[in-house]
Amino acid sequence: MDQSLSSGRGHVSVLSCFPPSVGRDIAVAVVKPLGASLGNPDYHSMLHTDRQVKWTMEVLCYGLTLPLDGDTVKLCVDIYTDWLMALVSPKDSIPPPISREPNQYVQKILRHLYNLFLSRSDQVSPVYLSLSQQVLCAVQSLARQSTAMSRDTWETLLHFLLRINHAILAPPTAAAGGVSDLSMAVLFEVWLLSCSRCFPSHSLWQMCRQMLSCWRHQPVVVDQWNRVVAALTSRLLLLTFGPSFPEFKVPDEDAALIPADLDDDRVPQTWFRFLHMFSHPVVVGSTASSQEEVLRGEDSQLPKIFFRAMRGVSTLVDAFLGVTVVNKEPTELLLPNTGLTSRIHFRDRLPSLGVAVTRSPFKDLLPSYGFSRPRSGSAPPTPVNILSLPSAPLSTTSPPLHRRLKPVQVSKMPSSPPHWKSSSHPPSSPPPLCSSPRPSPSPLRCNVDSLLHLFGCWLFDAALINRDSGLSAGHCDVTVMSERWAAGQAEACGTLCRIITCKKTAEDILPVYLSRFYMVLLQGLQVSERACPPVLASILLNSTCLFCCDLRGVNLLLLSFISALETVLLDRDLLRFKSFVNLVDLRRASVLILLSLLPLPLQFGSVQSEVLLDRQLSGNDVTAGSFLSLKPRLISILIGALQTESNASNTQVILAAMLNLVQDLAVVQAVGQTQQETQSQHGGTGRHRWTGGIGGTGGTCGNRRTRGTSAVQSDATGVLWVQFVRLLTQRLTSQWRNESAVCLSALEVLGGLAKVEVRVEEAERRRVVSSVCTYIVFQCSRPPPLHSRDLHSIIVAAFHCLNVWLTQHPAMLDHQECLLEILEIVELGISGSKSRQEQEVKCKEEKGLNPASLRVKEAAEATLSCVMQASGGFPFVGGLLNEDALIGSSSLSDSSVKKFRYFVVDSSVILAMLEQPPGPEQASCPLLTVLIRGPSGRHSWTLQLHLEPREGRTPTQETLIPEHSGVAQTDSGIKSGVKHQLFPENTDRLSSVKADLSVPALNKKVSEKVQQQLERLRAVLKRQHQAEDRLQVRGHPVVMTTCKPPPPVTNFQTARLFLSHLGLLTPETVKDPGTSGVPAHLVSLDSSLPGFSEDLRCLDQMPSRNCDSAFVFYMRAGQRTAAEILRNVESRCSIPSHFLDFLSSLGWPAEVGPRQWNSTGSSSPEFCAVLGDSGGGVFNGEKFVLMFSDALTELSFIVPSSSSSFHTVDWLKSTQEAESPTESSYHMQSHSELGQDSTPQHTSSPVENRKSFPFVSSFVGSESKLLIVWVERFEDIESFPLSDLLSETKTGTATGVADLQLIFIHPLNTGLYRIRFHENTTSKFSLVVPLVNGSVVSKRSLGFLVREMVINCCHRRRLESDSAPPPHVRRKHMINDIILRYRKRCSEPAFYSALFHDL
Repeated sequence: MDQSLSSGRGHVSVLSCFPPSVGRDIAVAVVKPLGASLGNPDYHSMLHTDRQVKWTMEVLCYGLTLPLDGDTVKLCVDIYTDWLMALVSPKDSIPPPISREPNQYVQKILRHLYNLFLSRSDQVSPVYLSLSQQVLCAVQSLARQSTAMSRDTWETLLHFLLRINHAILAPPTAAAGGVSDLSMAVLFEVWLLSCSRCFPSHSLWQMCRQMLSCWRHQPVVVDQWNRVVAALTSRLLLLTFGPSFPEFKVPDEDAALIPADLDDDRVPQTWFRFLHMFSHPVVVGSTASSQEEVLRGEDSQLPKIFFRAMRGVSTLVDAFLGVTVVNKEPTELLLPNTGLTSRIHFRDRLPSLGVAVTRSPFKDLLPSYGFSRPRSGSAPPTPVNILSLPSAPLSTTSPPLHRRLKPVQVSKMPSSPPHWKSSSHPPSSPPPLCSSPRPSPSPLRCNVDSLLHLFGCWLFDAALINRDSGLSAGHCDVTVMSERWAAGQAEACGTLCRIITCKKTAEDILPVYLSRFYMVLLQGLQVSERACPPVLASILLNSTCLFCCDLRGVNLLLLSFISALETVLLDRDLLRFKSFVNLVDLRRASVLILLSLLPLPLQFGSVQSEVLLDRQLSGNDVTAGSFLSLKPRLISILIGALQTESNASNTQVILAAMLNLVQDLAVVQAVGQTQQETQSQHGGTGRHRWTGGIGGTGGTCGNRRTRGTSAVQSDATGVLWVQFVRLLTQRLTSQWRNESAVCLSALEVLGGLAKVEVRVEEAERRRVVSSVCTYIVFQCSRPPPLHSRDLHSIIVAAFHCLNVWLTQHPAMLDHQECLLEILEIVELGISGSKSRQEQEVKCKEEKGLNPASLRVKEAAEATLSCVMQASGGFPFVGGLLNEDALIGSSSLSDSSVKKFRYFVVDSSVILAMLEQPPGPEQASCPLLTVLIRGPSGRHSWTLQLHLEPREGRTPTQETLIPEHSGVAQTDSGIKSGVKHQLFPENTDRLSSVKADLSVPALNKKVSEKVQQQLERLRAVLKRQHQAEDRLQVRGHPVVMTTCKPPPPVTNFQTARLFLSHLGLLTPETVKDPGTSGVPAHLVSLDSSLPGFSEDLRCLDQMPSRNCDSAFVFYMRAGQRTAAEILRNVESRCSIPSHFLDFLSSLGWPAEVGPRQWNSTGSSSPEFCAVLGDSGGGVFNGEKFVLMFSDALTELSFIVPSSSSSFHTVDWLKSTQEAESPTESSYHMQSHSELGQDSTPQHTSSPVENRKSFPFVSSFVGSESKLLIVWVERFEDIESFPLSDLLSETKTGTATGVADLQLIFIHPLNTGLYRIRFHENTTSKFSLVVPLVNGSVVSKRSLGFLVREMVINCCHRRRLESDSAPPPHVRRKHMINDIILRYRKRCSEPAFYSALFHDL
């Protein structure tokens, strides 16, 4: 057999010894009568003996070697293909000797049929192709249908197929396409059938492997090998890993290649042998003939074959990793310029035997899945990536299955190629890289070392391919060669990156593999002029989590990756990459890598490393060689990336990274200042723990910092904060204002930056507020056709951002221009226009109420409330008091309510007035206590009337009661020499007018009647003078008595006085306007009606700020059930300290129930005292929860445990099943007043920190369900038993998983934390910041960022919900209901009369 293969000859007939004319005549004479009888069912063969058959077969053997110009060869093929069916279904037309011993004769027929495939001049004619296809069809049917084939026949059949394929494919000049596709397909199918029925011998496997090494220059060989190996791999994975492993889906026609009766024990052996049948896919051009083909011209097939081989290996690697992608045959998209349609399985293309095979036109016989050789001078065919178009926004859930996209149009290129750096495209565009985010690998996947044992040799050799091997310098340009081989090399590098990044937690990789992998990346990440952009892009696309895998020695790659990120993220056009990769996906992958690098400088600080020393850039920098030296480059990349990015999803990820970085820097600055103060006090420079609590400074760090570094850090944080804020506000009001998703993330980041504690000028903060106001004006001024719910949601988010800034920095309102601008924006939101527009000013009564929408109006009202609270215009004194506390009752009852007068002002504020009798020292000072219930909460005022000018009070006076004077003044009887004047001194100097003469002077002539009166008056005065003179003569003393005021009034109508002083007791305010359903401005309520006290209690239990909850779980390695997870937090010994530190950074302990509990905020001893021996399960909601509150939000963190008397699913019960908001669904004791007592630092007095948290409110009242899961092993995320936790609710209905959002936290060996976020797939604005999927954060900032994530997730859910009005709107609706139910309908006289009567 070896000799026949080497000589290229098959069986030689005896007729070859005669002259050609003799053999031709004999063949024609013998074949014609045999061929004429074919197809006749009544025909019986004329050959009856073995000698007759053997002699005839010698003639047929010679006939197969004749030229194709006649019918002789065709008739020979028809006869032999008919006789081959003796092993399938014997019939009368087949000679009896063949029917008696079919195996023997079939073997001989196969040897004869080889003559048809010998090299001949008319080998490309349609007749030859048709006859070849007919033979292959017959052989295929024989293998499929025959059940009587012996081992020798099977081996002969396989030998035959190997020989004809060698004859077709081995020559270097053999044309691809035509019958070669079908011959390879039949070879592999028959080989697989043989593995099922008669396993081939070792020598056959060796021969097949050797022969395939001679065919590797044909694309069809690689394509068919990829198909078969992929189908076998799909079957192998099911047997090896079981049905729980993600299915490796292959096309149905490829899956049908594997025989159904192939024994399971033979599948691994068959798979392994087929996998290595191709020998080494990298050595596609190892033979001399192949190298000559490479040198011939640009249309060499070898680079494309190399790429296809690497793409096939990459597909197998994804299958073993459990990445559920559809293995669509790459060849159906590889040649966009050939015009080929998608392939159909050859079984459906082959015609039935004996049915007009030769009569069909050639174009109907050729399989359309074959390849045609491109014309000379054209660009090589380019494979198209399954996801090569711009993808959807970044998603953290499992991406959809691969989509088929349009092929890329490849244009002709000049013969002399420019370098990669030039703006023009390379001469032959590399195949598009797979740039879509891949699904997460299966937790059941095999180890990294196992995959590298299988594919590592091929992949490393391909990634480190010697691109000018075997070529002298004068033969070919090395750059041109590198460009052609770049596609396969890039595929190999990307596959290696995917394998390494799929490393499991605590898994070890052999050092030899790591070292070779680092060598590959160091070579591929070069950014010089001769660098290979496809390789660089492939590495970046597949290394997004490389620095999150705890790889040993990965710091070797830091500088190379930073240089690569600078190349990609700082270039706006990316012309070097545009032709072969989706630029959006490339930039997204680069941004995710940047996210994992940003925390490293601060985490490791001044740790020195030789690999980080860049002597060209370091100069005299004291941080050279340390991780801190990387921080300026990383920050510049981050800022540059934001300036050059145009994609919305990528921009949001960059914004999240900015907030994470600034928060981390601010915490490091605060800790550094604390360390400096400690060192200055103690005079030491020892090692310090980085501790913290609520402010996000929790955690420890072992690195040392110098005082100089801390000082530099302190200055840099404020500068960076200002730079980021200016960049955000500038783009918010210009480039981004039409991008709703980007604007929403930018507003959330601005709100987060408002909470970062940095020292900056107050003008910078006012600039932010002004920019947000400008943004609101722009959005509100859009034309009405552009207004939509999404637009109004963004406006609402902008108002919320304003609220955050106002409550975090209330000092801004002291600036008059800032306050005026905010009030104008509030006016715009409420009324729809501003009163002051350019030169025109409109009064309030002249304006119509036309807001952009009701939601915008409500958001503006909330901002106005924040302005009043933050500016001190609405002080909160004793905000936790209610009627019971004021009168000493234990519960709000009807008897308590009857002691108050209840009024409603402007249908929005309920005033409860308690007229207390003044004490003995307060007899002259009327006293009134008022409970004010409004949309913003419940507040208490104590008022006292003073008859003392405001200017006379001392600023330090604490009491509102003036001091009494009990004795007379000592200087009351002293006379003063004062000259009294009847008129002012300057009266005489003024000229008189006629009006002055209206009153006559005393000395003027008067009438007789008046003269008598004057005389009488003079007599009286004279007698008085005489009486006084007599008293003085007698010497009696004159007693002067002090004038005393009348006794004070002891009975006041203080409620009447208070309403009168406010201007509410006027006919206009009390009178009913007469409009149906519109009450007067001042309305009294009848507290004697039943249900009044209960409705007041329901109103008080409605929160005045957003109340949200999240649930925290701890998942140990390997756990799969909810019961195991819930038991983890019961004991402290089973929980690491890092998890407890994380819990303490989320909030402070708060007691659940009606009792008051003194919370000391972020005090660590209080947390430890409550925690006890528990692992966090004490905060399961029965007695305690972890609480965090600020001016706008109230967060409850619950740590479920198995010891709870209620199940977790009850906490996760949907709000649709909760109680009505107007009834008892909000049972939180209202402590929601916005003031100094609710700041995150909790520096107020202990009395202000006393809170009460009833159980139901936080759990049922939250609009969003969010779970925080701490996982020890990152791969356990895929097996988190969410369905077990959400199996059944009380009502028996399953809770929707789509409504849940999960934040997974995985601790790394570096002390950092890797974040995985599973978002709500039904959300319009799904990308929530700051903890995007793939983030890496430090322990210092983890608590702060998680809280911000929870707040933003819940806020976005409320923006999209139609049934989640703001808290102040819910309270307003409840107040309106109370007015309608308990309004006292009386006349105006009765209303005034009631004010004078005591209760």
